Amino acid sequence: MASNSSIEWTQATWNPVTGCTKISAGCLNCYAERMTKRLKAMGQPNYRHGFRVTCHKGTLNLPLKWRKPKRIFVNSMSDLFHEDVPDSFIKQVFGIIAKTPHHIYQVLTKRADRLARLAPELHWSDNLWMGVTVENAECVGRIADLRTVPARVRFLSMEPLIGPVQALDLTDIHWVIVGGESGPGARPMQPEWVRPIRDKCISVGVPFFFKQWGGVNKKKAGRLLDAKTWDQMPVALATHNRRARRHQVGPHAEP
Repeated sequence: MASNSSIEWTQATWNPVTGCTKISAGCLNCYAERMTKRLKAMGQPNYRHGFRVTCHKGTLNLPLKWRKPKRIFVNSMSDLFHEDVPDSFIKQVFGIIAKTPHHIYQVLTKRADRLARLAPELHWSDNLWMGVTVENAECVGRIADLRTVPARVRFLSMEPLIGPVQALDLTDIHWVIVGGESGPGARPMQPEWVRPIRDKCISVGVPFFFKQWGGVNKKKAGRLLDAKTWDQMPVALATHNRRARRHQVGPHAEP
């Protein structure tokens, strides 16, 4: 749980669920699994079960205490649509999102099939951005499932990008993030995989965010793509920020 985050495209993380299981090639060197081992060793109570999927009811109300509007990445240490997370708990998470319209919530899943099945039962407030991970060509089917979801912003996280994705269809997609894998055993990302995605985004008017080249030393590799930093965000962000400035939150909330 963190009120601030170093992830370039968000501002905070909120983990009402921790733990996960591997589902596709992008999971091989999972950073959340690696971080969980460290947090468990440090005695963090939410990680006492290691990387076993665990719902934390005690953290559900945390965003209610944040007075200042934030972009919040939901479950950076898990996948909200994991099969071991009850439907009822997912609905509680969506309920908190609806109660805090001054925040933006960025939900990301690899389990797009469950997302599509459950979507009609969920409340899709305007401040909820829904994304799927597309790490290579084998995962593009997740995009079709994402299109069925009535989120105001639908986005792709192509991270870690571990192979080329040809003929990317961005119909009804509002944002694309691309990034290379980082940390021990990181698989290198090739520029010729990234440029076609960027060029496609430009051609169809979809904002493009280049997170990192990655590698064992991601800071050294940097974030420049063809000598430029790409930090484009969905158009909906500006509209939300204007509304958030007018939103009044209780005086006893934490900053």
